[in-house]
Amino acid sequence: MSLQDLAWLAMAAYAIHIMEEHTFDWRNWARGVIGLPVEWTDFYVTNAVVIAVGIAQAQLAPTVPLIPLIFAALMLINAVFFHILPVIRTKGRFSPGLATAVVLFLPLGTAIFMKAAEEGHLDVATGLSAFLGGALLMAYPVVMLHLKARAYFQQAEK
Repeated sequence: MSLQDLAWLAMAAYAIHIMEEHTFDWRNWARGVIGLPVEWTDFYVTNAVVIAVGIAQAQLAPTVPLIPLIFAALMLINAVFFHILPVIRTKGRFSPGLATAVVLFLPLGTAIFMKAAEEGHLDVATGLSAFLGGALLMAYPVVMLHLKARAYFQQAEK
């Protein structure tokens, strides 16, 4: 399987992950467990962007292998820090998205890194760049959620 094939599978896995999160009420879990001030509209917009990024990274995989590595790092970071560790920290409380994080994100994210290494696209700098990019992509909507509550960003007339 090529890096691009794996990148397309990663995008599809993310779509399935989003469905799991929505079905099992990720919004209320995120509010209660990790204290994220999220609304369903935030969930929809953020995940629409994730799908757009997923399509772009799959298309760019043959010419810019760093991009699918960033997406794979995003998946691994999401799986570990937003699903697996919260379940451990809450002593087993289910995290919506946990099943797809473990069954799809961990193996596919790892496979993308392994394929990139096999094809000679992965060195220490690229790996670090991928995880930095993945962390920034993961942090971006979280930071935006916290910033939108600040007075400076309020658009209502006063």
